[in-house]
Amino acid sequence: MPEIDDLIEPLIAFRRDLHAHPELGFAEHRTAARIAAALEDLGMEVHTGIGGTGVVGVLKAGGSDRRVGLRADMDALPIHEQTGLPYQSRHTGAFHGCGHDGHVSMLLGAARHLAGTRRFDGTVHFIFQPAEEGQGGARAMVQDGLFQRFPCDRVFALHNWPDLPAGTAATRPGPIMAAADKFEIRLEGRGGHAALPHQTPDAILAASDLVGQLNTIIARRIPPMANAVLSVTQINGGHAHNVLPATVTVVGTVRSFDPAVQDRIEAALRQVAEGVAIASGTRVTVIYDRYYPATINDADAAAEALAVAASVCPQVILAPEPAFTSEDFAFMLQACKGAYLWLGQGRESGSAPLHHPQYDFNDDIMATGVRLHVALAEHLLSA
Repeated sequence: MPEIDDLIEPLIAFRRDLHAHPELGFAEHRTAARIAAALEDLGMEVHTGIGGTGVVGVLKAGGSDRRVGLRADMDALPIHEQTGLPYQSRHTGAFHGCGHDGHVSMLLGAARHLAGTRRFDGTVHFIFQPAEEGQGGARAMVQDGLFQRFPCDRVFALHNWPDLPAGTAATRPGPIMAAADKFEIRLEGRGGHAALPHQTPDAILAASDLVGQLNTIIARRIPPMANAVLSVTQINGGHAHNVLPATVTVVGTVRSFDPAVQDRIEAALRQVAEGVAIASGTRVTVIYDRYYPATINDADAAAEALAVAASVCPQVILAPEPAFTSEDFAFMLQACKGAYLWLGQGRESGSAPLHHPQYDFNDDIMATGVRLHVALAEHLLSA
């Protein structure tokens, strides 16, 4: 696809403009407007405001009723950037630290190429999604009728992946990203003087016991072959050195790949929390939020994606195991068959991982990402 090479320089400029003007989830107004304008300039049918700030471009060629969806996420992270780049974020506390600026630009490049060549027979839906970073923008788009309004036989998404060599594509059938659950356990005593701990239930001591007990759940309640992680990430309580606090809150996350394992972990967590409360004389409240489901690739779609990637990427890998990070593209895959792929970002010695304040998308993979999107569309809608 030699024409794609001519697109890369303007795509990099577009990407760096997005990087300098990052917008958080459901507030991607400038980003969405720039995307919509770019699609309209290509003569596409453009729909905005889907699931909040989502944008869909519709491109048709030939007479086939086959349809494919290609998705990119648009939102930034609530992080203060520390790269020192000329195009560093101009918005304090917002930063494209996960490469969504690159994802948008790669998909726009594919849109430009496909609109110019139209070497396919059917319909391509270019899906630009808000609020992937913890707010469930994919769920919002699906609930807003995404696949009723823009039906797809397959839907695909790419995510840059620093731990793979630059340009390498990887995916797998079945689970590729974990379900993400959040728990918050509130332990209530009465509070009292630190010199008189015998006069009040000690919520801090109860929380200490709780943390230890929670960390036995995966080791002793879940089958060894069932991949799962439980991590306590916050313990909050107390303000003075000589006062036992009335309340301590323990917060954390659970990652898993099987809904049955998810059920088992939640039940065990509630049982452990109630047992600690009884033993310590405290009262307990458990809030368990199933944030994102596991991202499950359709086996046929994953195989198709690997075969297509082999034609445009320098290396293709069948990923041996899923990642414990999570991704709300899972909601789209619950509604439509498809696959999620990792595209190697590469990591030079000392370069930053995703979500790090010194991360930056690798512009050297822009052309490969564009080619992969284009190849997926042209393969699935081959004339």
